[in-house]
Amino acid sequence: MAVKVRLTRMGSKKHPFYRIVAINSETRRDGRPLEFLGHYNPMVEPADVKVNMERLNIWMERGAELSDTVRTLLKRQAK
Repeated sequence: MAVKVRLTRMGSKKHPFYRIVAINSETRRDGRPLEFLGHYNPMVEPADVKVNMERLNIWMERGAELSDTVRTLLKRQAK
């Protein structure tokens, strides 16, 4: 079972809101996650990104891979 840290879409049409989740890589985009790690709201200026870094690091130690989008968000948040 490969675990990925990726986004799952929430919100309504034309008003997206995303949760950052640890999820089995074979599960569909909006399937049941293993754990919620944070959220990303692109509709506010500047975009709101909140991540529980403690839990993210635990998942990374267990071998979870970051999706490209989550990796970009984390780099942007670090600045």
